[in-house]
Order: sequence, then C-alpha cells, then structure tokens
Amino acid sequence: MTSDQPRISLLGTSALLFEAPGETELATQQRIWALTREAESWPEIAEAVPGMNNLMLSFARPPKHTEAIETRLHAAWDAAMPLQVDGRLIELPVVYGGAGGPHMADVVAHTGLAIDQIVALHSAPTYVVYALGSHPGYCYLGGMDPRIATPRRQTPVVSIPAGAVSIGGAQTGVSASDGPSGWNTIGSSTMRFFDPARDPPALFRPGDQLRFRIAEVIR
Repeated sequence: MTSDQPRISLLGTSALLFEAPGETELATQQRIWALTREAESWPEIAEAVPGMNNLMLSFARPPKHTEAIETRLHAAWDAAMPLQVDGRLIELPVVYGGAGGPHMADVVAHTGLAIDQIVALHSAPTYVVYALGSHPGYCYLGGMDPRIATPRRQTPVVSIPAGAVSIGGAQTGVSASDGPSGWNTIGSSTMRFFDPARDPPALFRPGDQLRFRIAEVIR
C-alpha cells in the first residue's frame, strides 16, 4: 500500500476505520464529510462518525467478511468531492493568560513570541470545525497559524476546566468539559459547548466556523 492510498482497519468486530491519505487539510476533511453522508445511508452501517482525516463506520451487524464494504469504501472515496457545508459562524470571547491560561508562558518560551503576538495570531483566523471527538462537544479545529504551534506537554495536566482554550502541536481547541489534558492552556471562555438538555446537545457541528474574540489579555 502506498502513502497516497487510504488505509482501512478493523476496530474489533463492530466497526472499521477509514483513514484518508495525506496531510490533514480542509479539502481532505470535506471529502471525509462527503464520504460520511454516503456511507451512513448504507444498510450495513449503523453509524458513520467523521474524525480528523478519518471516518469510523459502526456495523449494523458484524459481517463475516469485510472485503465487499472495503471495496465499496475505496470506490466511494475515489468518487467523493469536497463537500461545502454552509455552517454557522460562532464567536467565542476569550480571556487570554492569567489563571485561566496557565501555560501561556510555555508557549511564549517555545515560540519566542510575546503574549500580545500569540494572542493576535491565535484570534486572527476563522477556524473550521473539522470533527467532534475526544469528549462530548469537543471540536477539532483547522486553521491555526503555524507560528504558534507548540508541542503537547510531556506530563499531562490532571484536570482543566470546561472552556479552557489550549494549543497542542499544530492544533487549537476548547475543552467542552472538565478533564485531563496534555495541551497548553492559554486562555478561558464561559461558553458551554455541550449540554445534555439541549437539542442537539453539542453546540458545534462539522463545517461550523469559530472565531476567538479577545475579551481580555492578562499578563
């Protein structure tokens, strides 16, 4: 198998994982969305869940053999065109630094940039929600400026609060609930990304857009 071909692997007996070739970028992710819409209509598929550069397919009934569905997936991927999603644009006020951004100094040390530069670069893009995952309501975002990319922490933090705005490698995200994290938290927000009483419970969907608005910078 060459690097320009998709990879398909079984997840136990109940699902399989389709991994797209190449780097994670918007056009590839849009093809993943298109493949999701196609595959979720197949009778043998109970659920199609897009991830970052991949798609998980849960079987309605575990098959004895997967060759036919793998062939069908390859053909559907070859035919898939980037799906343009008319998502919503949501603005998220963020307090950068201070107690809610305890790892800002680490991002400063790694990038060599001043706090104001990091904040300006982080808040400038309009981010696209590539996928939901990690924990309920969490958004994987595309579009962060590579100049503020910072490696994940060698020792994860036991718990960060919901609304924590963090950088992990070349990505940024916002925690939807309290929990552990290996990312560098640079700010905080009060918006609720997940509410079981809401319909749908997750605030964002793939294809939505997110802008970080500077509410305050604490140095």
